[in-house]
Amino acid sequence: MSWWGKVVGGTFGFMLGGPLGALMGASLGNYFDGAKRGPALGLGDTERVQSVFFTTTFALMGYIAKSDGKVTADEIALTEQVIRQMHLGSVQRKVAIKLFNEGKKDGFPVREVLAQFKRECYRRRNLIQMFLEIITATAFADGRLVSREQKILEGIAADLGYSKADYAQLRSRLSGQAHFASDKSIEDKLEAAYTLLSCKPGVGAAELKKAYRRQMNQHHPDKLVAKGLPEEMIVLATRKTQDIKAAYELIKLHRD
Repeated sequence: MSWWGKVVGGTFGFMLGGPLGALMGASLGNYFDGAKRGPALGLGDTERVQSVFFTTTFALMGYIAKSDGKVTADEIALTEQVIRQMHLGSVQRKVAIKLFNEGKKDGFPVREVLAQFKRECYRRRNLIQMFLEIITATAFADGRLVSREQKILEGIAADLGYSKADYAQLRSRLSGQAHFASDKSIEDKLEAAYTLLSCKPGVGAAELKKAYRRQMNQHHPDKLVAKGLPEEMIVLATRKTQDIKAAYELIKLHRD
């Protein structure tokens, strides 16, 4: 049974407690009614981490969307796009939207939520990176990143163990991915491809392959699911690896 089946099917034998437990309870509402306790899932169990990732991601997407003072149509559209890509069922979709709305509320305990998220995702850096990529994309959804949003994102990254330089590199890769997908000219696409792989145009073939393999390893869908990425979000990781592979192939093509 999947993590979601355990949540609503009555065999999810633990309560998270803390701010994430409160968020989950507020968003699930009556779906917990009549649930029977099953075997407890301990800290670090994959299905527990999957529920934590789902809860934190949608709540923080709402928090980031509201951070510049208002939620734009583009930010709502991005959230809807993520939901569609995940092929969520009707109940999951409602819960995801409720979590998004919880994150928009004044007084949302972002620091406490992140502290619990980090504990639950202990030593799963690639999973935390995927989370940062998703919420950063939310901030970029309206085509701009105001200084307040940038400071908030840098603070979130710092709370999760990222230096300012490391997070800037992550943000640069996301920008490269966006340009790689949208730019028309081959020169612009090549520039974006190098940015996506986090390497410079003059890099040697061996270093280029190393950069490619590093990015593929960090975003490999099966590895991320094993670490705690909800199965429903595998499409996000798959799209990322497709872009990484396409960027690498484009660079090689224009070097031969």
